[in-house]
Amino acid sequence: MEWQQLEYFQTVARIQHMTQAAEILSISQPALSRSIAKLENELGVPLFERQGRSIILNHYGQLFLKRVNRILKELQEGKQELKALLDPGYGVVSLGFLHTLGPETIPNLIGTFRSTYPKVTFQLNQNNSSSLIKQMELGEFDLCLITPPDTKLQIQWIKLWSEELFVIAPVGHPLENRESIVLDEIADEPFISVKKRNALRQITDQLFQEAEINPQMVFEGEELHTIAGLVASGFGISLIPDIKDLDPCKIAKIPVRWPKCERSIGIAWVEGRYLSPSVKQFKEFVINYFKG
Repeated sequence: MEWQQLEYFQTVARIQHMTQAAEILSISQPALSRSIAKLENELGVPLFERQGRSIILNHYGQLFLKRVNRILKELQEGKQELKALLDPGYGVVSLGFLHTLGPETIPNLIGTFRSTYPKVTFQLNQNNSSSLIKQMELGEFDLCLITPPDTKLQIQWIKLWSEELFVIAPVGHPLENRESIVLDEIADEPFISVKKRNALRQITDQLFQEAEINPQMVFEGEELHTIAGLVASGFGISLIPDIKDLDPCKIAKIPVRWPKCERSIGIAWVEGRYLSPSVKQFKEFVINYFKG
């Protein structure tokens, strides 16, 4: 079995069409068919079900594809590591980050970094903190920009900055024109929150506990912009960071003077895991960027 056979199999499994896969791989269709047949003979099981011109992975093929994806990913990472050792300026940085950092923070960071290291490329993904940590532990990311991780695993985290959380309410709400409030003033309000697995939910729950209140949850969502939209419609109020594109004609943003409502954002990585020179460069750049 050769690595090229595995690449051929992976491509055919993705395209599910022998002729089209052959065109992508720049080989003839008969040569690709022979390679797949040879692989199946070596494994002793068929990997595909033939349906006219299309082919679909069977149960054996699905199981084998999971292993092949891991093997080829390891091979690609090995190549990248060796290349990065020779020239850190040509490395790849895989970065996970919170949704709220997407509109401005991440573009600014990457743009500034690539003005000095233009050949470094990035693989990016957005998610909530808990999901990003799981993905990073699985090796999908080198670094993440997240809230403090609540985990016993070997995650290193350095605080970069703190951002204030505001109560948001629909325009016309009795709290609309207040300069600031204490959190227990929203105790009887219908509340719209992110779901429990979200780190922001853990922060708001802790703040409610400190204020000794238990607002009525009327909706739990995934996206802060969805929550803001529901607030604007009068469905309830919420407690969120200062996100972009809040319409002041529809949403009032009210500071909270007690308890102190904020969340910290930092950079995280897995302790002891290999970080290429380009990833290390970017990590140090991010830390220094927010020191200034």
